Parts: sequence; structure tokens; C-alpha cells
Amino acid sequence: MSLIKRMSPDEKKESGVIALCLMLLIIAHFIPKNITIVLYIVTYIISAYPILKEAIENILHGKWFDENFLMSVATVGALAIGQFSEAIAVMLFYRVGEIFEDLAIENSKKSITNLLDIRPEYANLELNGKLQQVKLELLNKGDIIIVNPGEKIAVDGVVESGEAYLNTAALTGETKPLLVTKDSQVLSGMIVENSALRIRVSKEYKDSTVTKILELVQNASEKKTKTENFITKFSQIYTPVIVISAIMLASIPPLFLGQEFQVWLYRALIFLVISCPCALVISIPLSYFGGIGASSRAGILVKGSNYLEALSQAKAVIFDKTGTLTRGEFFVTQIIPANGVSKKEIVKLAAIAESSSPHPIARSIVKNYPGNIARVSNVEELVGLGVRAEYQGDTISVGNMKLMNKLNIDGVSIIEDTTGTVVYVALNNEYFGAIEVSDMIKTDAKVAIQGLKNVGIDNVTMLTGDKKIVGKNVAEKLNIPNVKTELLPQDKVTEVERIKSEIGDKGKVIFVGDGLNDTPVLASADVGVAMGALGSDAAVEVADVVLMKDNPTAVTRVIKIARKTKMIVWENIIFALMVKVIFLLVGALGIATMWEAVFADVGVTFIAILNALRLLKMKEENKKINKYPHSKTEKYKVEVNEA
Repeated sequence: MSLIKRMSPDEKKESGVIALCLMLLIIAHFIPKNITIVLYIVTYIISAYPILKEAIENILHGKWFDENFLMSVATVGALAIGQFSEAIAVMLFYRVGEIFEDLAIENSKKSITNLLDIRPEYANLELNGKLQQVKLELLNKGDIIIVNPGEKIAVDGVVESGEAYLNTAALTGETKPLLVTKDSQVLSGMIVENSALRIRVSKEYKDSTVTKILELVQNASEKKTKTENFITKFSQIYTPVIVISAIMLASIPPLFLGQEFQVWLYRALIFLVISCPCALVISIPLSYFGGIGASSRAGILVKGSNYLEALSQAKAVIFDKTGTLTRGEFFVTQIIPANGVSKKEIVKLAAIAESSSPHPIARSIVKNYPGNIARVSNVEELVGLGVRAEYQGDTISVGNMKLMNKLNIDGVSIIEDTTGTVVYVALNNEYFGAIEVSDMIKTDAKVAIQGLKNVGIDNVTMLTGDKKIVGKNVAEKLNIPNVKTELLPQDKVTEVERIKSEIGDKGKVIFVGDGLNDTPVLASADVGVAMGALGSDAAVEVADVVLMKDNPTAVTRVIKIARKTKMIVWENIIFALMVKVIFLLVGALGIATMWEAVFADVGVTFIAILNALRLLKMKEENKKINKYPHSKTEKYKVEVNEA
């Protein structure tokens, strides 16, 4: 029932046709013979109509030799010698295989409408001292727009007045809010968090960052084509050879050796029936479907067999940093006390002062403090500096070095070359110490990078919108040889295209990301892999592969599955062709009858199916990957209870 629910209306209709044909075949066994023939022909027309139609259309366009032509010739030949059941069964097998393949790739056809979430519906235009809601397309350079807290910036511009923190995750993947003040440049798609901004438009809507990102995704999606099915390529050679051989078999012995024409015509028709690529037609998509099923059991959604094939050819893997190799959220990683102050006291003061702040760094500090948070008064949020609050008659100051300098606090030890954000703490203008807050690396990230090297992929790169010192530090910890930092989505696409150019025809390039800002590069890579559990909906829509548990190690896992799938596909192809060649020879010599040919074909198909089902036995490695259920970091425990 669940399979039927997943079917599209067309697939349900196709299933209904197949069910009808099977019912007619059963009925044919219980009615008079003269009526049976008519019923067989009707059933054949119903089952074969789309294949026959496509074969005829291709012939009219000069494309003779494809799998549709071969299926048509083989089954019409079977009808000619009275093998009605075989002709119908071949067509039904073919259509069942198509349904399974359609089910496997249907998700890849979804639209990427969620990407439009980064574009607001309107802008607040300031006109003659009044605000007016207008469409984005109507904005011109020099116009003044007002963006309120919680709203997205409509077009690129420059801040005329106001100060605010911006959520830039949609563009850069950076989790830390960006402070903007007068004359700061802002990009469309950024979200204002805490106070209104008055912005002068610097680019029209068609030239703004959001529009460019949408165009990049659309163009990259159009470039990506589906891998041509092997059987189509193979049949371009196989079909004409078989047809010519059958014609020669039916004509040469009677014309030149004086043999009976009907005998050799019958052999030629048997030859055509044996040549029908039933085993290939079923086993190839079934093998890929098995690979997709094995991936699903490991928490990996592969949207089509063409992507599984591309994964098997992977030569380079590119990772986004934030949310992909790191958690994408802040943790307290270091407490640096001063003048004999305990770590517990520093965290306590910082947590008390930051208790009411929505800033992610503030929340991470509060979360790290194990005690109860006392109430404070006269909380003063200092934009771009930090926060001050009154507690039991004392004044707590928590913020960056600019705040310490502004308050003329002496004895502050500047923490340099840090890969995180440093928060300084003072009580009554006396320096107490500092707290470092960082984005933590996922526990299985290093295992993931090593896993790729173990399967022969040494070309690993990390791309991030974060600052250089942070990106370099993460790359060093994970042994990633190549890293590019401070990149916008356009820059990431450029880097992917450069790597694709370097790889050329030697293999495929995989990109792994999680955020909305990754959608253009996910679409431009040969295979886009998205973190599905926590990643943005748009990234999941545009990606070709989705890691439902956000495990970086799953990238290696799916590559292994893809390679094993490809190996099984080729095993089935070689085995089926070997058996075909043998039976074509014995059929041409008149040794094999029609039923022996049918039995051989069904036997080959059955063996190919069993071989494909070996993919479902990859359970042991599934358990290994699932030991990281949601790719959580090991809980970082900072000692705060020291005396």
C-alpha cells in the first residue's frame, strides 16, 4: 500500500494497465482457443502500445535501432510463431521495470520553489516621507527602503541610518550575526534581527544577489542531464546485428542450400525471441533500484539511478563547512580567568548578564552554566559591543574588546589567533577573564575525510564563507588538503566549476552542503549531496542525494554502495550476454526450441535479479554508520566548578 501511495497518477495508471493485462492472460486459459487468440492479440496491443508507438515515432525520425525497436521486433516475431504469452510477458516485464525506475527518480523532478523563500514579496519604499509597499521589480538605484526586524532585505544596498545585526546564513552559511552600521553594504536575502534599517538601493532587483542565486540554480539545473541508459547505447549495435542475423538465418539456407524456408523462418523467429533483452531490461534498473534501496537503509536518499552511477565515478569531493563538517551552532570551548578568578565565577557573571539576549553566542554561554540564572536589572544591549547589566548592586560588562576599551578597563589580556569568538567579562570595570565560543566539529567529520581517502579519493576540498583563520583551523584538524574561505555562493560555484574542469572526463565532482546558500553549488556539481535532517528545504530539493541523518561519513558509504551497484550491473550484463550468445548459437542450429529459449531467458533474468538483491545484504556497514545517529558532537564539558 505504501508503494501505491508513493506513485504518481501516471504510475498508478501504468500499474492498472499491467494488472489488466495479467487478468486477461489468466482469463485466456479458461476460454475457447479461437477466442483466446483474439484475447491474446488485444492484451498484446494494450501491453505493447507505448513501446510500439515510441518505436514507430523513432523510426519516422530516423532512429531505428533502440531498445523499443528491438522489443517490438522480438515480440512481433513471437506473435508470428504463436508464442503469445511470451510476447505479452516481455512487454509487461519491460513496463514494470520502467515503473520501478520512475519511482526511484521521481523526487529528482521536484521543483525548487522553496528557494524563493529568500526573496521577500515586497519592499517598504520611503516616498515623500511616507512608506509604500511596492513590488521588488519597481525599485530603482537611489531609492530608500525601510527593513524592519524579522524582514528580509529586498535588494542590495547601503545602510543610510540605523544599526542592527543581520542573519546572513542564507548567503554565507555563517552562523554568527553580522553587525551593520551607517555606510555598511548589505545584500538581498539577509534578515534584519533586532532593529530597523534605512537602506539606499545600490542595485536593481534583476542585478541583486538573490536574483543571481536563483539564476545560478536554474542554469546549473538545466546543464545537468540524465545519464544515458546503458541498454540504449548497447542496442544501437546489438539490435541491427540481431535483426540482420535473423534475416540472414531465414534467407541464406533456403536460397543457397536448398533448405525448407518454413524451417529456417521458424529458427529465425526463435533467434529473435532469444535475442530479446529481457534479463538486461529488468536486471539493470533493478540493480540500480537495489542500490537505491541499500542507500535508503543507511539513511541516504538517492534521487535516481543516474546519480548512483555518477557517484561510482567520483574523483573529487567538496564540502561546505558550517552545518556540514561542523554543527552550525556555538559552544563554549575555553575559559580564560584573570587575577585568580575561578572559571565558575566568570561563566556565572557572563551567563547572568547574557540571560535575556537572543544572540546565539549569548545563548551558548547561558547553556554552559550549570547553576540557576539570577535576575538582573537595567540590562543595556550595546549594539556591536556587548551587554551591561546590574546584579546585586554590581555592574557586569560582557562583550568584545571594543567594549573593554570603551569602558577603559585595565589588565585585559587580548586573546589572539583564536578560531572562535572571544567574549570578555568585567565586574565593576575590573577585568575578570574571557570566554571563547566556537562552532564545534562533528564527531564523525574526521572519519568521513579518512574514509574518502581509503576508497581512493584524495581530492578533497572545503569551501566556506567563514573567515580564513577559522576555515584553516577546521581543515587542519580534519586533514583536508584544500580549503577556500570567505566565499559567497557565486564564488563556490566558480570553485566547483574550476575543479570540474581540472577533473575533466576522468570522473565526477561531488559537493556536500546543508544550507540555502549551498543550493547553486549543489546544482552545479555533478552530484549535489545535502544534509537532510537539519539542512534547508531548498538545499534538499535541489540536491541529488540527501543524507537524512546529517552524517558526513554517509558520503563514503553511498560511494561504496554506488561502486558495488555498478559492479553488479556489469556482472549481470556480462552474464546475460554470455548466455544469450550461447542460446543464439544453439537456436540458430535448431537445437533449442522456443520453450527452451523462453526458459533460458527467464532463468537468466531470475539469476540476475538474485545477484542484484546482494546489494540488500550490506547491513554490517549500515550499523557502523548509524553509530552517529544525528552526527552530534561529543559533549564539550568546560570545567566551571573549580574553586
